[in-house]
Amino acid sequence: MGVAAHAPLPMMIECSTSRNSIMELKWLRTTTTIKSTTNKNLLFRPPIFPIYISTDPHHVDPLRLRDLCGTCHHSFHRFPGHVTEDQPLLVDTRKLRIALSHSAVVVSVFCKSHHVLAAADSGDDGSFGMDDLVECVTPVTPSDGELVGFGRAVSDCGLTASIYDVMVIPSLRRMGIGRVILKRIVRMLINREVYDIAALCTENERLFFKACGFGGDILGSTTMMYTRTASSTAEEEQTFTRAGRKLLLIPPHKS
Repeated sequence: MGVAAHAPLPMMIECSTSRNSIMELKWLRTTTTIKSTTNKNLLFRPPIFPIYISTDPHHVDPLRLRDLCGTCHHSFHRFPGHVTEDQPLLVDTRKLRIALSHSAVVVSVFCKSHHVLAAADSGDDGSFGMDDLVECVTPVTPSDGELVGFGRAVSDCGLTASIYDVMVIPSLRRMGIGRVILKRIVRMLINREVYDIAALCTENERLFFKACGFGGDILGSTTMMYTRTASSTAEEEQTFTRAGRKLLLIPPHKS
């Protein structure tokens, strides 16, 4: 999961335009100012740009989600000792499609590609023309936008739910997008009267989730992973080998 940035870059959400349960359009703008290259005493506020927030799973293309995971260095594989944060294993898009269809809540965020590039460009001199103004007031949709944020929850739809895979593209982090995704997931679960909501996150992401209202439970629970993938009376005889990017289990020899 990727929602935090190493260097603080305070930014804010300016306004929203829809209360529809399926979509919401928001405009983002950094709270920092930019100095003009021609007049050092003149300051500019960076222009606003639209993002599209959707809770429709059909808006998420598994291929685009896989690309977002690669950009965010996010991995769906959590097998102990075989996955590193620097080299996440690519997930099968067929399994991604199945996971999306069985998720209780799916929240995705879209932005125009050139706004993603502009946010990543630190050499902006504050110039702002008519074309930029048109782009700022033109809404973005899942069909013409780039997938820049994602999060989902699985649930028994009665008592409990767990939040997984909250991520935001690095160039748009610290703009409040991750918080919007998380709050939207929580709100939808609470509207379904599911109040026991957990979140799976790394140690580096705990501060983000804590700031969004998450904390430890009364049992002091922690995540444990099932590591034995085959039944055998001789667990020590099980060995693993790699075949490309996949991890294969070699069963024990029969006597």
